[in-house]
Amino acid sequence: MKTYIVGGAVRDELLGLPVKDRDHVVVGATPEDMVRNGYRPVGKDFPVFLHPHTQEEYALARTERKTAPGYKGFVFHTSADVTLEEDLVRRDLTINAIARAEDGALTDPFDGQRDIRQRVFRHVSEAFAEDPVRILRLARFAARFADFTVAPETNALMRQMVEAGEVDALVPERVWQELSRGLMEQKPSRMLQVLRGCGALARIVPELDRLWGVPQPAQWHPEVDTGIHMEQVVDYAASQGYELPVRFAALLHDLGKGATPSETWPAHHGHEGLGVKLVQQVCARLKVPTECRDLAVMTAREHGNVARAMELRCRTLVTLFERCDAFRKPARFSQLLLAAECDARGREGGGVSFRERPFPQREYLEGALAAARAVNAGEIAQGLAERPERIPEMIKKARVRAVRDALRRPDDSDEAEDEEDGSKEARA
Repeated sequence: MKTYIVGGAVRDELLGLPVKDRDHVVVGATPEDMVRNGYRPVGKDFPVFLHPHTQEEYALARTERKTAPGYKGFVFHTSADVTLEEDLVRRDLTINAIARAEDGALTDPFDGQRDIRQRVFRHVSEAFAEDPVRILRLARFAARFADFTVAPETNALMRQMVEAGEVDALVPERVWQELSRGLMEQKPSRMLQVLRGCGALARIVPELDRLWGVPQPAQWHPEVDTGIHMEQVVDYAASQGYELPVRFAALLHDLGKGATPSETWPAHHGHEGLGVKLVQQVCARLKVPTECRDLAVMTAREHGNVARAMELRCRTLVTLFERCDAFRKPARFSQLLLAAECDARGREGGGVSFRERPFPQREYLEGALAAARAVNAGEIAQGLAERPERIPEMIKKARVRAVRDALRRPDDSDEAEDEEDGSKEARA
């Protein structure tokens, strides 16, 4: 019975990165041997055991055979005569197929150390093609290790998998799990590039894939290409360490630009409304959690209004707060502003960058919302107990006055705001 540390722990150690979790493989043992030595069995599909003291996972060396489409159609075989090399050959990438023995000696039958030095993702064997999740995992690794490239033969194999329909067999929950993890890495755009490079993005999120090649006005988008804009926006969100809902909203905020009439390009009038439907469609298909879905829909709908915030009348601002449920959920509204700021800063190309440009809209809207929320709606309601039908109107008027005072907009009259509010709401 011999034990080895395998996979990501060895890879990260060789890369000089902190090691978080250690996976162990055991060669020359049976399940009975493990139990006799105090290990606790926990694996369902194949024998995995928890160490009696460290609680780290130890899996028996195994081989596998594909029996059905998708990533669940496998039969596993474990026995005391399965070798370490037979276990390693079933792993996805050469950089993850290195084992370290208890004495520190490395077993590297597929030149994973070479690929680490050369910064290359390369599949271990043709068995890679049997599990479509490996495409998503490789793309996620690309977001983490942004200086790695995909070996041409590995990209060709992934293309074959996509064309064979393997990606179509993935369940939505697993797709979302891998995409969301990739969004939380240091450079999410690399994940998008890898998925596009093999054709998988067009099968997983076609609404997003069609943005590459869609032009935008160079005056406001020096990067011009909408797909490149999305890459820059989500990378900016990652560089700021924002939470997953903000990064996801940043990723999908401009989906509507892929649905505007091509004869009107590079203009995209009405793309916000078109984007709302597309974001809802993506979220329903991938079973996106409510928190991420709601912010993404709101960002698609309102990012243009946020950008124009300083041009809007006070009553229109209060209507925006109402539409976003900002009085009840101010933290989510703040997330909307962060996603909109990512949109404003993710614009770079031809020697021009918007990354460091001021974005006063966030502070402006946060101040306006704080003023509106300070209005005592309960007191107003009590004062109109005999005329309850007037309560919503009077609360809104009080909030508009509070916003006007906070923003120092004395020329912003209620009458003009009423008229302006109707036209702005119609356009929104």
